[in-house]
Amino acid sequence: MKTEDIIKVNGGVCAAKGYLAAGVYCGIRRNRTKKDLALVFSKTPANAAAVYTRNRVKGAPLAVTKAHVDGGKISAVICNSGIANTCSAGGKELAAEMCKLAGDALGVAAESVVVASTGVIGQPLSISPIAYGVPELVKTLSRDGTDAARAIMTTDTVVKQTAVEFTLGGKRVRLGGMAKGSGMIHPDMATMLVFLTTDAAVSKEMLQQALSGDVESTFNMMSVDGDTSTNDMVLLLANGEAGNEEITCENDDFRTFMCALNTVNIELCRMLAGDGEGATKLLDCVVTGAGTLRDARKAAKSVICSSLVKAAMFGADANWGRVLCAMGYSGAEFDPEKVDVSFRSAAGEVEVCKAGSPVDFSEEKAKAVLSENEILISVSLGEGGYSAEAWGCDLTYDYVRINGDYRT
Repeated sequence: MKTEDIIKVNGGVCAAKGYLAAGVYCGIRRNRTKKDLALVFSKTPANAAAVYTRNRVKGAPLAVTKAHVDGGKISAVICNSGIANTCSAGGKELAAEMCKLAGDALGVAAESVVVASTGVIGQPLSISPIAYGVPELVKTLSRDGTDAARAIMTTDTVVKQTAVEFTLGGKRVRLGGMAKGSGMIHPDMATMLVFLTTDAAVSKEMLQQALSGDVESTFNMMSVDGDTSTNDMVLLLANGEAGNEEITCENDDFRTFMCALNTVNIELCRMLAGDGEGATKLLDCVVTGAGTLRDARKAAKSVICSSLVKAAMFGADANWGRVLCAMGYSGAEFDPEKVDVSFRSAAGEVEVCKAGSPVDFSEEKAKAVLSENEILISVSLGEGGYSAEAWGCDLTYDYVRINGDYRT
């Protein structure tokens, strides 16, 4: 499979055949200009796979969603924003009622609906506005998923959606998705909300294998602020409407599907990290030359998680010692005297460290390189043939401002 065979196409969660979506304002938020209820519907019941946050404190919708995903095929996703159904009395009953409302309106079983919720934790969430909004949601379902992508946003500043097209067994197939997340982003199996859809025919078992495997190199390699959320998930639906022979084992078609899934997830990771709360820059750390994949991942993730690295990038300060420091406490095995570090952006590249020691470089050029809105931190460990990539953002004054009064 060549990556050039995967073509980016317009759309997001509705790019594949058989999916409709909608987003409305139902009254959960105080701000009436912000949509707060989303629905995604698959005309053909879909196989489903999901990964969930490992935070010990979990939102009630996760338990309901897991039961429905484990129980059979899925026809719809309903999600509210503004108030998270987490740490509130009767949360599971409310989540189940959301599924029933959507199911009844769509003419499908409540057990074929999955539910998600995002927003302020520990606030009361009433079913009344949701019941009011569901009929309008169903009425406005369309092939344009933009309103749904807007309706799941909280502190996000941009809509996050993408899609690709590729071939499986001679059939043209699409895979797309939408995501939300700006703060409380530090995945442990998953965080934020990501809804992925494909018209490929993939068995439930292989769909779960694909998703569980891919999140380790995508969403689990991303961080905004080091906080793993309580109520988030990544969900993947496959309704088979493309007509390819169902993927039931690890064959060439499965590897092609994995490549397409990885392409979509990396694009969503970059969108999520780049839109971190208060962020002005997307940070991309690539570690090469590691002795093991584990070491590469630990080192790369530690760099983009470091508050000191993030602050230096905000100030366009080529303080490369902070990069080595972050790797040093990451748990990765490497020899500091073999490490090379450089910074790269649209303004050029500047090498700042060779074999663990400083090299002469122009501070003016470094400032220009680090003043761009996308920064690549390139690290070579000189130990072996493994590599990993991680995504994050800079740490700014606005992050504190946003989170200082997030609830009030």
